[in-house]
Amino acid sequence: MDKDFHQKVVEIVKQIPKGKITTYGHIAGFLGSRRSARMVGWALNKQKNKPEVPAHRVVNKKGLLTGKIHFDGINLMQELLEMEGVEIKDNQVVNMEKYLWDPVKEMK
Repeated sequence: MDKDFHQKVVEIVKQIPKGKITTYGHIAGFLGSRRSARMVGWALNKQKNKPEVPAHRVVNKKGLLTGKIHFDGINLMQELLEMEGVEIKDNQVVNMEKYLWDPVKEMK
């Protein structure tokens, strides 16, 4: 993965407001169709334990907390989201439309 792509992912994630989420696919789409959502996940995995990069706000397209295995403690991702007011049930964001932050619309 090139550093330019990696840095762009980080810059987008830093802009997600507290109490909002986005998906790997939304970030990939914003960066162009030649990049996959999986590559966004790989870029975020390199940001472990960096509080300035709120990777916990990125979920899969169904709202599942698929990235939680990369956080210290199995429930940390959920706890961080719930502390910001995002409702989670059964490892999934409830009412994604309510919490969704779309970089295509927000970063014009």
